[in-house]
Amino acid sequence: MQARIIRSEDLVRVPWKNGGDTTAEVAAFPEGSGFGTFGWRISMADVRSDGPFSVFPGIDRTLIVVEGGGIELDVEGVAFQLDRTSPKLSFSGDDITSGRLLAGPIRDLNVMTRRGQFRHRTRFVESGVALLAEETGVAFLVALDGPFDVTLDSTIHSLQALDTLMLEATQDLILLSGTGRAILVEVAPEVSA
Repeated sequence: MQARIIRSEDLVRVPWKNGGDTTAEVAAFPEGSGFGTFGWRISMADVRSDGPFSVFPGIDRTLIVVEGGGIELDVEGVAFQLDRTSPKLSFSGDDITSGRLLAGPIRDLNVMTRRGQFRHRTRFVESGVALLAEETGVAFLVALDGPFDVTLDSTIHSLQALDTLMLEATQDLILLSGTGRAILVEVAPEVSA
């Protein structure tokens, strides 16, 4: 199984699509694609002030708070509070969305897939065993706390907080160990009916 660690400190921060704050791309497909051309994109954004989110037509998004006191998202006039107890929300990139910080700056994990090409799912995992869905093409494990170890084919990959392990799809068992949690992101091609 092919696997690659993407260290948090190696991520390059760039302005948001709307220029409001900064984001760091973890990975995107195709590699080197821009905001308008990616099939899928995983990134971490810093949100230091209240304001509008970038609009991404044709994109399905999931936003997960990974650091900080939380944010209230207003998605087309409906408020959703994301904090430590409920840190995740999936919504359409077409929707007009704005954020209001609850207790200072946050960092979020942002998963985006282009509708009609790819779809994604996210879940929290802890020590134990994980198995990817059969249709998964690529997966990411993002450590929320460190250290978090992932054993694949008898090789141990050690992650610190906010490091990411990118791995090709496999039906092998993925062994997870550590005292914290991680986020498992699975991206699959969209299959037309």
